[in-house]
Amino acid sequence: MSPSLPPFTDYESFRSFRANPAQWLPIARDIARSHGLACTAPHVFATGTNLVMALDEHHILKIFPPILRPQFVSEQSSLAQLRGRLRIAIPEIVVEGERDGWPYLVITRLPGVLGADAWPSLPEADKEGVLAEIGATIAEVQRAPIGPLARIEPDWPTFVRGQIAACHARHARLGLPQKFLDGLDGLLRDATDLIPLDAAPVILIGEYIPENFLLRREAGTWHLAGLFDFGDVMAGWGEYDLLGPSAFMTAGRPRRVRSLFDGFGYSGADINFELKRRLMALMMLHQASDPIRHIYIEGWQQKAANLEELQELLWPV
Repeated sequence: MSPSLPPFTDYESFRSFRANPAQWLPIARDIARSHGLACTAPHVFATGTNLVMALDEHHILKIFPPILRPQFVSEQSSLAQLRGRLRIAIPEIVVEGERDGWPYLVITRLPGVLGADAWPSLPEADKEGVLAEIGATIAEVQRAPIGPLARIEPDWPTFVRGQIAACHARHARLGLPQKFLDGLDGLLRDATDLIPLDAAPVILIGEYIPENFLLRREAGTWHLAGLFDFGDVMAGWGEYDLLGPSAFMTAGRPRRVRSLFDGFGYSGADINFELKRRLMALMMLHQASDPIRHIYIEGWQQKAANLEELQELLWPV
């Protein structure tokens, strides 16, 4: 009898299950065998949300628990919609199926060096170049037809309003210092005027961060090589996708910021107070927002006295 995947009604129970690969690796191997796929050098990826393992150097298996089925829908729909539309590589779907109510995908494994491993040691000029390529990739994704991704829930207005309602309590719980909380309610009152809610939505990946892209080195220079992890895709206002690189990669350095925005298609004149305030609102409303842990600027809590100073620190002219 084939091993079975257990039911879970809460994420914490699933996370404990995921943390012990011995419990699910035999099932993953069985899924691979059922499709005639080699599993000669299995490698379990410890990070991430779902059950993810490399079957070999060519294929990756992602298994989604039923409670996270929306991530499967997002990943499957995004890879299908963006196939052949980008200059950089994204995975291709090899197999899709379901086991015990758990949907899964087998996708191609992309070549390259994980951004999280390479980024810290890149020369500054290469960091600026990669950020320009990330900005251009964001713009390219957002030019693609949105197709069935328009039906992903929640829609943009519902998402923004829901995030506004929970925002202050979220950041208080996460330990945001009072000097920033003091200005948050005013920012939230302005948020629906700052953030377009009725503009035509574009594809939002949500997390253009080093853990989700691959780099390659050509003729001594590093370049963006591939993009993966489409489980949090949604549809909405395009500037939302500038937040990941702004928090994790630009480090408040003007040339890095300009590189990212130039790639995206914004000029220096576009980086004005209104844009920065809108980006600050979007950053506080992001579904993964956690400034204490996600803003990679040394000593930013001491350098900024309030949210307006923080936005100037994040996006200097």
